[in-house]
Amino acid sequence: MNKKTGVRAHQADQTKARILKAAITVFARDGYAGGRIEQISKEAESNDRMIYYYFASKENLFLHVLEHTYEAFNQAESGRRPDLSKPVEALRQQVGFFWDYYVAHPEFVAILTIENLHKGKHAKQSRELSRLSATTVGVIKPIIEAGQQQGLFRLDVDINHVYLMIASLCYFYNSNQHTLSSFLGQNLADPGQQQDWLAFISDLVIRGVRVLPIDTADQ
Repeated sequence: MNKKTGVRAHQADQTKARILKAAITVFARDGYAGGRIEQISKEAESNDRMIYYYFASKENLFLHVLEHTYEAFNQAESGRRPDLSKPVEALRQQVGFFWDYYVAHPEFVAILTIENLHKGKHAKQSRELSRLSATTVGVIKPIIEAGQQQGLFRLDVDINHVYLMIASLCYFYNSNQHTLSSFLGQNLADPGQQQDWLAFISDLVIRGVRVLPIDTADQ
């Protein structure tokens, strides 16, 4: 590759990255239907032609946005190294990671909500999501297995169920934060409320996988 070709490739990557970042902002704010190509072009300081050149269509652009949001989550998670000698604490920290990521990245919650409103239309077209989901679930698996080997966690635990439990407890609070704040008369965006919920769901997840005392299990 000559120098000019390398420069052009770098510029193309930068343009695509700007468009993708702009698309995340616009879709998260305005939804899929409301997210217009011209708005994304303006946000990216680009033009409509470049979006169609790199992504072909609005639908394909949203698919890339969806994959990118999951990929970003996986990249953040990949840097974690749970201490498998302490599986209870490792699982508690895993819940904390999910929670902190959802709070710090409201666009992640927004994009997932939009895709669910469309019944997973774009997700079904993706060749990447199965790989990305396997990576995320795969982080939880060794923690559960370590707890089982130490006799701390139930042997009948389904790894997917553990993932769904953690994800749902973190997602629902954040995706419905505004309506629930009005409904319950509490500001769920308050850091104190958020920490209370994190402590509660961390205990809930641990209790869900722990081996019960014999006298409690028999009741």
